[in-house]
Amino acid sequence: MLGIADYGAFCAAILLFLALPGPGTFALLTSTGKGGFRAGAAATAGLIAGDQVLLWLAVAGVAALLAAHPALFQAVQYVGAAYLVWIGLRLVFARPGQAGPITIQPRHFARQAFLITLLNPKAIVFYMAFFPLFIDPAAHRGLVTFGAMALTIALITAVYCLLLCAFAQAVSERVRAHRRLAQGLERLAGVFLVGFGIKLGTQ
Repeated sequence: MLGIADYGAFCAAILLFLALPGPGTFALLTSTGKGGFRAGAAATAGLIAGDQVLLWLAVAGVAALLAAHPALFQAVQYVGAAYLVWIGLRLVFARPGQAGPITIQPRHFARQAFLITLLNPKAIVFYMAFFPLFIDPAAHRGLVTFGAMALTIALITAVYCLLLCAFAQAVSERVRAHRRLAQGLERLAGVFLVGFGIKLGTQ
């Protein structure tokens, strides 16, 4: 299909990747918990936008540039790690009733999700390794093939994340009735973000 080898396996691989918990997942769940489904949908848009930027940077060969200049890759990696740790620490040490690092306005949710996704340089390398597995050299159509892959990733991500937002919204409505539990879950999300940031910065 449009130069994509085994399209079904390609879609399944995307779903598997989305199911693995990462910084974007926790940003999405935190956004939904803070501002409801609308905020989660905005965060989803931010995640998809950041993902598409990294995807096309990978296509353009940015991964090769980073691989050829380890210092540049490390600098970007440290920036991304520091940002995740900063967001996580603000969640962990937020006081009850204090505004968290994610504000109520949907544009802020989208921007934060976009930055969390964009500041993960390893995603570029992932795409550089991921794409060749599903490209048929005999039927490859250049930008058309990459465009079809990018659109597929965006559509599957949108459906998956919006369903996740709907589930998180249903859960958060019950969680809000228990402030201590809500605060504990928020801090747990912060701990995970700090952990991801440290892991990203030390690997």
